[in-house]
Amino acid sequence: MPEIIQVIVGGLLIGGMFSFIAIGLNVVFGVMEIVNFAHGSIVMLGMYFAYWLSVLFHVDPYIAIFLGVPVFFIFGVCVQKILINRVLNAPPINQFLLTLGLMLFLDNLALLLWKPDYRTIKMSYTASVINIGGIDISITRLVAFGIMLASVTILQQFLTKTYLGKAIRATADDREGASLVGINVPRVYLFTFGLSSALAGIAGIAIIPFFYVFPYVGVHFVITAYIVVVLGGLGRFTGALIGGLIIGASESLAGLYLYGSLKMVVPLVIFIGVLLFRPSGIFAGK
Repeated sequence: MPEIIQVIVGGLLIGGMFSFIAIGLNVVFGVMEIVNFAHGSIVMLGMYFAYWLSVLFHVDPYIAIFLGVPVFFIFGVCVQKILINRVLNAPPINQFLLTLGLMLFLDNLALLLWKPDYRTIKMSYTASVINIGGIDISITRLVAFGIMLASVTILQQFLTKTYLGKAIRATADDREGASLVGINVPRVYLFTFGLSSALAGIAGIAIIPFFYVFPYVGVHFVITAYIVVVLGGLGRFTGALIGGLIIGASESLAGLYLYGSLKMVVPLVIFIGVLLFRPSGIFAGK
């Protein structure tokens, strides 16, 4: 039983990062109805951002978060203005191919610049743990989980308390209605994609102290994030948060009984089951 509890706790902490990545995806889909396959690649860039700041300038990755937010927000705004804006009214297949092409471009650019080597950061606190009731909890994973909760709380308050946040929610509910009451929808789209990219960058920076980075690591993250998104319901923040915890815990428990990559079978079975019996997501309304 202690071993099972230990595995579940570890899975929940990892699941929190899956939730974090999925929430960034849901922001774009909920407002713009675009499935952004390049989201995982932006997480990868966030990991490299923190890695090189640490290696070259000895900047702690958690300090790098404050530097990364404006950098990745501006990056997202540029991507939306230059690329995404051109396919907003195009058929979904055009949007899919554009974001898929962007993913391939970013991944191969990273491969060209930084080679296929696996890299990670070794900090003084990397292997530190705290023991609570006989359960060892990784400090870095716990801090990353706390960053996720803080970011989600700030995002929720921003969307419900500020004028811009309310404008984003109104645009998500009815684009034409929002435009008719004076909301600048193109500007909302710019901010939304920038916000999503900033969340992806924060997630990548928070992960790097305990996870390796290589050019194609984003593919794993985006696949898992889409499982979480489908599980929780497209466009639903709370669903993404709970869905990520479920996937993280189930994958970790599967690792106790299945060998190697076979542990991914359980999340995929959950994913297929949701698609078959509850395609709108477990936490979606009627």
